[in-house]
Amino acid sequence: MLLQGLKVVEMSTWVAGPSSAAVMADWGAEVVKVESPAGDATRAFQPDTAESPGNPIFTNENRGKKGVMLDIARPAGREALKTLLRQADIFVTNVRPGSMKRLGLDYASLKAECPRLIYAAVTGYGLTGPAADVPAFDITAFWTHSGVARAMIPTDQEPFPSRPGFGDHVTAISTVAAILAAVHERHSTGRGRLVETSLIRAGAYAISWDLALQLRYGQVVTTQPRNDRPVGISGFFRTGDDRWICVLPRTLDCFTNMMLAIDRPEILADPRFELPIMDIEITREVRALCDTAFAGMTLAEAGERLSGNDLAWAPLGTLAELAASDMAEEAGCFITVEDGWGGRFRAPAAPARFPEGAPPVGRAAPKLGEHTREVLEAAGLTPDEIAAVL
Repeated sequence: MLLQGLKVVEMSTWVAGPSSAAVMADWGAEVVKVESPAGDATRAFQPDTAESPGNPIFTNENRGKKGVMLDIARPAGREALKTLLRQADIFVTNVRPGSMKRLGLDYASLKAECPRLIYAAVTGYGLTGPAADVPAFDITAFWTHSGVARAMIPTDQEPFPSRPGFGDHVTAISTVAAILAAVHERHSTGRGRLVETSLIRAGAYAISWDLALQLRYGQVVTTQPRNDRPVGISGFFRTGDDRWICVLPRTLDCFTNMMLAIDRPEILADPRFELPIMDIEITREVRALCDTAFAGMTLAEAGERLSGNDLAWAPLGTLAELAASDMAEEAGCFITVEDGWGGRFRAPAAPARFPEGAPPVGRAAPKLGEHTREVLEAAGLTPDEIAAVL
């Protein structure tokens, strides 16, 4: 069912690499997570203890995996990893390319030994060029260096970082898609291949509506100060109970529907407001009309009027509201996972589901090195070889 039967070895840390393997684990793949004796850095957030079981951050990226601890700086550790890779279908790593090459664990070094292996390298800036070994996080490469932040933050505001993992999870899903394309190809060729994703490329794709204009015309207008934006009925408006709503027009009819929603039908008979409105001062006048109207409504009242006039809108929700939302529950946004100590807790779900049947999801994330002996024995290592690794 789904990915059952696929064997994945993942040696990565933080988010983008581990998350891509976690999605495959959710979808039925057998995933072995290889960690150094120091462990994945995300273990340090909300530590997993009997008093506070189930690190939610580490679990989000590593649930359903088996945990193996190897010191690949030592020959015994490297050889154990190679043994696992010879039996694997997929290898996921975000260790920097230079380090992997020095250890003889890069794709070129492993290709002959593991001809069916799909080697997925998750990087900051790609595998080639002067930036190949530059350290990167999603906040630096995906959000900041890619132009995403500058395109999204109005020029009259001080720049701010994205939330942790935001770009990593986009990159992770891109990595899963690329891996599955290579798996499909291998059915006919019998050969593995190198798959590469990068934070900056995922960022460029995420902002590609604007980037396409930049590439085609040499310039693009991105996020502007609110009062300079060209569509007066579009954007965020504050309600009288101090909530925000976002309205996005779909067709020219939406202007008519918005004027009806805010009780200003006389505007529709005024030739100054005939569409398209090109005068920025008239656009500002329209926005001011909307601001005044919504300031006199509660969020519930505004929502009723907007929905009643078939306008696309949403409240500016909080994570607490999302967690309590029946709509989010119905959409499959959450799962329940084991905490590794006998309990269970809610966690975010992978961004796709399979209504006609899928493997069960919810196994705990592994404790550091929890399955080392089990996995190495299954891989055929002798007791002496396992002792050398341990």
